[in-house]
Amino acid sequence: MSHTANILSTRRHDLDWLRLIAIVILLFYHTGMWFNTWGWHVKNAETSVSFNYWMVWLHYWRMPLLLFISGAGTYMAMGKRTSRQFAGERFKRLFIPLLFGMFVVVPPQIYYEHIKEYNGYWDFYKTVFNFVPYPKGSFSWHHLWFVLYLFLFSLIAIPFLNYLHSEKSAGFRERAFKLLSRPVAILFIPAIIILITQIILRPYFPEETHDLKDLAFFVFYLFFFLFGMLCYSNQNLWEAIGASRKFLLVASLFVLVPFYGCYFHFRELIMLPWTMDTVETAFDVTAIFLSWFTVITVIAYGQHYLNKPHAWLKYFNEGLYPFYILHQTVIIAIGYYICQLDWSIAAKFFSISILTLISCVIIYAGFIQSNNVGRFFFGLKRKRKGGN
Repeated sequence: MSHTANILSTRRHDLDWLRLIAIVILLFYHTGMWFNTWGWHVKNAETSVSFNYWMVWLHYWRMPLLLFISGAGTYMAMGKRTSRQFAGERFKRLFIPLLFGMFVVVPPQIYYEHIKEYNGYWDFYKTVFNFVPYPKGSFSWHHLWFVLYLFLFSLIAIPFLNYLHSEKSAGFRERAFKLLSRPVAILFIPAIIILITQIILRPYFPEETHDLKDLAFFVFYLFFFLFGMLCYSNQNLWEAIGASRKFLLVASLFVLVPFYGCYFHFRELIMLPWTMDTVETAFDVTAIFLSWFTVITVIAYGQHYLNKPHAWLKYFNEGLYPFYILHQTVIIAIGYYICQLDWSIAAKFFSISILTLISCVIIYAGFIQSNNVGRFFFGLKRKRKGGN
């Protein structure tokens, strides 16, 4: 098996569509944070436990899906670049937007959380430069933890990327195909590897904070990123995943039974003499399997049904990264005023979601898409005169 045969030379439109779908899910998920019963930066006066039921499912696979897609995209991004060129490109695309976001995009989120403590935004904004980490201070990356993780993952993965792109990896990729091409194997081997890392690390890093000190979750997401690279680097393995989609779907639906069984704590119904600690442990284990099963199933169905170009897809795809950077701040800014109205939760939820979508599109189209300064700070390639 030659190395050339393993490279997916044509653009995978399914990954572009899945990236779009994942970002839209994030829009509704983060809007839902206003109204569920979980803690968040800001909350509506009235909450609804019904939001918890669908959001807990999304919580465990929405970001792993983005990391898996990012891993595949990173494999493509390496291309014929040298390690130095690739690191420089990642710095411009990821680290600069992260810094810009921490000083410009994220602070309004913290302001609206503590708006009653300040005389105005500029009175608050001065506190950002005290560099006291959130929540004690006003310095944070908030939802841009994803950009930070992706930047670090890309640098960590450079040796593995170089290896996958070299002829030396032919034997490794062949063994990976033989090991993972069967449906049961692609479901359980990656999931068990991820589970083992969490068994080792979570006793020492039990809280999900998306802080750099949160090594358990850093490694959790890292493996989705690495498996995205590995699966995308081998065309035979990629096609085997798609061919197994029906089996993968059944597994992803089946795992919902223990997942929601633990979530709703059906101890009395199923007569298991479990303590609450045991139930929580079982839920955490089940959630890891749900994360991987769902991601690989979505990937399988995406490549079968969504690998189709569309005239608007390139435009949408370029705008998704700025949209991600902006969306949570816009949700909080708009939601702060909407949630003061005497409306139902449903009316507030859809109003915030739609207005956030419209606002982000306007900001992108008006201030970023054709503006090279804006493109620089949001990690997009420079737009040349009269061309792309």
